[in-house]
Amino acid sequence: MVIYREVDYLKKGYSERKSIIIERLEYFKKVGFENDERLFAELCFCLLTPQSKAKICDKAIQNLVNTNILFNGNEQDIKDYLIGVRFNNNKSKYILEARKLFSNEEGIIKIKEKLNEFKNFYDLREWLVQNVKGIGMKESVHFLRNIGYYDSMAMLDRHILKNLVKHNVIDKVPENLSKTLYLDIEEKMKNFSNDIGISMEELDLLFWSEETGEVFK
Repeated sequence: MVIYREVDYLKKGYSERKSIIIERLEYFKKVGFENDERLFAELCFCLLTPQSKAKICDKAIQNLVNTNILFNGNEQDIKDYLIGVRFNNNKSKYILEARKLFSNEEGIIKIKEKLNEFKNFYDLREWLVQNVKGIGMKESVHFLRNIGYYDSMAMLDRHILKNLVKHNVIDKVPENLSKTLYLDIEEKMKNFSNDIGISMEELDLLFWSEETGEVFK
């Protein structure tokens, strides 16, 4: 039996932030009902976030949307807006490839059609990982969470992993996170979530706020 650490401290933090966490999750659900371009922009945000600050990535996406370059610009146009985003050469390519993947023959983005093909979020996650260049397990869950498609899936970035170590859910932060290990840690986080009565998506935002002092995305 796993003996978790500092659970009372975690529950206290949850109690203090619960209302804003719930409000944020409700916002994500509303995003899922918005138009194709809005959902595509959220996917592109998640393509930018690996090893980059979320707020810098969010600003870059907002600027790309406001100028319409996200939907019509070429690779260089997109790259010019990725100021402060690490690996902007690769990420501009990822955005362009994702746009092609989710566009119909007329060049109109139809991402919702593809998302609605799947009966459950786990199958959709797997499809995203296999077909969207630049999207791994973590990024796929990040995207799905941000459009309200959450169902006990873990977004295992470093701040989540550090907190799982802190609470004795896992022994250490892994140097490399294979798919098999990812799913194993996800299952351990799910058990932790069930045991302490805080949902996986709430835990993610709670851990984020522990690290940064705010609830973002």
